[in-house]
Amino acid sequence: MNDRIVIDPRIQHGKPVIRGTRVPVARLVGGLAGGMTIAEVMGEYGVSNEDVRAALSYAAALVEVEGA
Repeated sequence: MNDRIVIDPRIQHGKPVIRGTRVPVARLVGGLAGGMTIAEVMGEYGVSNEDVRAALSYAAALVEVEGA
């Protein structure tokens, strides 16, 4: 996961994004939550299946920390 997600204050105001893109993790997770399929998210944002899964893993880790 960490090799696919980056946080850089110079990109998208420091929000987590997919490495090599300006696509925020929140946008991918939000698309899936809104009913898009993984294939649709991949096509819409130009990311790989592994990128989408890394975004989901990242979001799950944040929820785990918040719930602690």
